[in-house]
Amino acid sequence: MQVILLQRVAKLGQMGDVVDVKPGYARNYLLPQQKALSASKANVEAFEAQKAQLEAQNLESKKEADAMAARIDGQQFIVIRSASDAGALYGSVTTRDAADAATENGFTVDRKQVVLGAPIKYLGVHDVQIILHPEVEARIELNVARSPEEAELQASGKSIQELAAEEEAAAEFEIAELFDDIGSAASEDEELAEAVEAQDDEPASGDQEDTAGN
Repeated sequence: MQVILLQRVAKLGQMGDVVDVKPGYARNYLLPQQKALSASKANVEAFEAQKAQLEAQNLESKKEADAMAARIDGQQFIVIRSASDAGALYGSVTTRDAADAATENGFTVDRKQVVLGAPIKYLGVHDVQIILHPEVEARIELNVARSPEEAELQASGKSIQELAAEEEAAAEFEIAELFDDIGSAASEDEELAEAVEAQDDEPASGDQEDTAGN
């Protein structure tokens, strides 16, 4: 099926190009998204008549997208989710969640502009692509954590595995200190018991005087 592109489409062509595509791709994506028109004689003539206007509109929207990209590119947004100790989420983070996180931080992003290869299912810092215009894209990071404190640690470059290892090491250290304290207390009790026993074994002063008098 032949279509005429109304905007640049990656790996397909530029605005005004007439290209061959599979009918399903045209009907399910290009036409509903208003990225193309069927390349009938009437549509081609209509496009040519409006080409200058469409190009001007495209240029203006690209400028706006460039300005947005300069602001949002490289930004990191925190998404708080419940997860297991191994880092697996109870659920997932989707394109809608990514768009909501950006919007909550002052950036207007639609979920259709977010590109995820698959829903995010693990804690960590994830790279996400944002398509702001057919010719403009930006990248953001989603810091998926169980708490703001954990997000801060992840932002410093520590993975959930490293955090778990540190927590385990800290717990082992506390246990070791507890046993040391117990051992010290037991040693002190033993020394005290020995001192009391030694004191009990010493003859009383009165007994010593009686012995001396006899």
